Amino acid sequence: MKETLYRYFITLDYNGTPFHGWQIQPNALTVQELLQNAFTHILREPIHLTGCGRTDTGVHAINFVAHFDSTRPNLEENDKLIHKLNRYLPVEVLIHSLKIMHQEAHSRFDATSRTYKYYITQEKSPFLNPLRHYYYGNLDVDAMNHAALKLFDYIDFTSFSKVDTDVKTNNCVIREAKWIQENNELVFTITADRFLRNMVRAIVGTLLEVGKGKLTIEEFCRIIEAKDRSAAGASVPGKALFLVNVTYPYRFKN
Repeated sequence: MKETLYRYFITLDYNGTPFHGWQIQPNALTVQELLQNAFTHILREPIHLTGCGRTDTGVHAINFVAHFDSTRPNLEENDKLIHKLNRYLPVEVLIHSLKIMHQEAHSRFDATSRTYKYYITQEKSPFLNPLRHYYYGNLDVDAMNHAALKLFDYIDFTSFSKVDTDVKTNNCVIREAKWIQENNELVFTITADRFLRNMVRAIVGTLLEVGKGKLTIEEFCRIIEAKDRSAAGASVPGKALFLVNVTYPYRFKN
């Protein structure tokens, strides 16, 4: 007889600095592989984790969502399990919660939106700079915000995607894109139904060209319309990018 499988969602934070992204890769340390090894070791059964998305090398996540199947029921009622997993995992990874879901629930395909934040600082700091993009110079934030509004007019973002990616479409629906000043930092927030590989970092890099006065808003639009990655600006470093929220159509508490 086929064993009954129970589907669980987990939420976690991770500092992506030591990792080559979320997804398992040959000969590289990834968050997915690290977590799968931890769950397999502690639950004593083979565990495969599916994440809500694929963060790039060095990119961080807050309340990242992943799911797995287990033959063991009532795991969410085991108060010691999360503590045991967190003791096993390195300090860069922290599991917050584990919830049982219906068997068809899917952490990636059921997600209706994802939100990223990119942090820029114009002050040198030995503590913050490892998690921030340091830029010294004047930026026209109003122009950057006007250009960001133009993102709502398009759905094909080929110009901001890595080439030769394994996706069926480069269409994304952007629901939020704005720059705000938070204390001494400039923060870009962007929300969409999905993102292409390298998309946020390429958008930020191109918007910075607008802020420096090297691109007009009309030229920014033409870059999008070109559907050519070489037309856009350089990607900013991944160390300042955070996935901060993932939403679902059903109730899911962290």
